[in-house]
Amino acid sequence: MFSKVLIANRGEIAVRVARACRELGVPSVAVHSTADRDSMVCRLADEAVQIGPAPATRSYLDPAAVLQAAAQTGADAIHPGYGFLSESPDFAEACEEEGITLVGPPADVMAVLGDKASARALMSKAGLPLLPGSIDPLDAPEAEELAREIGFPVIVKAAAGGGGRGMTVVRGPERFAEEFRRTQATAQILFGDGRVYVERYLERSRHVEVQVLCDGRGGAIHLGERDCSVQRRHQKLIEESPAPNLPEGLAERIRASAVEGALAAGYVGAGTFEFLVSPEGEYYFMEVNCRIQVEHPVTEIATGVDLVREQIRIAAGTPLELSQEDVRPRGAAIECRVNAENPDLGFVPAPGRVEEFVPPGGPFVRVDTHVSTGYAIPPHYDSLLAKVIVWAPDREQAIARMRGSLDEFVVSGPGVHTTRGFLDRVLADDRFRAAEHSTALVAQILDAGEGGGGEA
Repeated sequence: MFSKVLIANRGEIAVRVARACRELGVPSVAVHSTADRDSMVCRLADEAVQIGPAPATRSYLDPAAVLQAAAQTGADAIHPGYGFLSESPDFAEACEEEGITLVGPPADVMAVLGDKASARALMSKAGLPLLPGSIDPLDAPEAEELAREIGFPVIVKAAAGGGGRGMTVVRGPERFAEEFRRTQATAQILFGDGRVYVERYLERSRHVEVQVLCDGRGGAIHLGERDCSVQRRHQKLIEESPAPNLPEGLAERIRASAVEGALAAGYVGAGTFEFLVSPEGEYYFMEVNCRIQVEHPVTEIATGVDLVREQIRIAAGTPLELSQEDVRPRGAAIECRVNAENPDLGFVPAPGRVEEFVPPGGPFVRVDTHVSTGYAIPPHYDSLLAKVIVWAPDREQAIARMRGSLDEFVVSGPGVHTTRGFLDRVLADDRFRAAEHSTALVAQILDAGEGGGGEA
């Protein structure tokens, strides 16, 4: 096991990693910006090092500052969490050069899977189904010709994109060239890489992903699937496991494809294979996330497997102790992301000072958060305040438990708005309750004037 793990992140995921390290008996180091000097992870970790000012580009996204903190504290491993440097092949390579273990896949695997175009090519060779579209990035004339061939609507995606950014749906040829070039420009600004590709856009699709664990020694298992179809702007709001109302046998085929893809890629650690499911019950590979997911607690409470602990153990060279037969998901689990955003204003971030913070409790209710009373929500980072996760023997009870938990949750303060009320509206929606919803559900609720819920 490692002698010390540096946590290269902030917020609730940094707290989550610190707790896992403590349970493993491994000292941890929290790095922080000036905005996070009083954060919860700084209190939980064994050491804390300031690495820069509030802007992420000068702190959490600065590889040199993170590596310097690791050298300064004698950390021999870095856990990147999600976001920031977690899927940077360059950072992974820099860690390797410094003799530091990055908790995640090797740099070469991350480079292939982190690029959507090369990931699609690899998964195509491995036999996973793909939506009609380009394997390689295209220029504008080639892309328009392909779009006409496969039929509109299509989606233009940044090859280096992630986190729901760098994607544009184009519904007809008249605006294709303009939207294609705009997406190229956006990709260049966001990711420093203007390459984009085109694929068929599925209307009313569902977003289903599979959690995998691989030890790099031939051991590879899945831990079931999650449905992540409730999204706004391609970013998830509610996740659940198992994915409800799938045609018989489909979940098993999707899970098997994820394991096949992981083995083909030589994957190591915890990863997520994401798929789209059509209304007709066909499924298509979409992308791989080479990191722990925000929604990993859904899988943890459905399976009883501590994913962050397994990540660290695998990174330390320990073979998987779990076999596929050991993984036995039970009941139904749901996660809601409570963000500091105002749904009435298009989910615009709503930072402020939290004067009252009372998380929900009760049987089979888990809250992952870094927030407490008096917390000043910084405007510099992601707006996630807390994740509420519940478990119940079946989906109907899980929905009821989640609605009760959201009703208990108090987050208030001047200027503070959250998505709590909007999440409850989604849970109450007949389409969601019947598991007949798709990735279009949030837009449908807002278009019908049923949105709102920007209260604290």
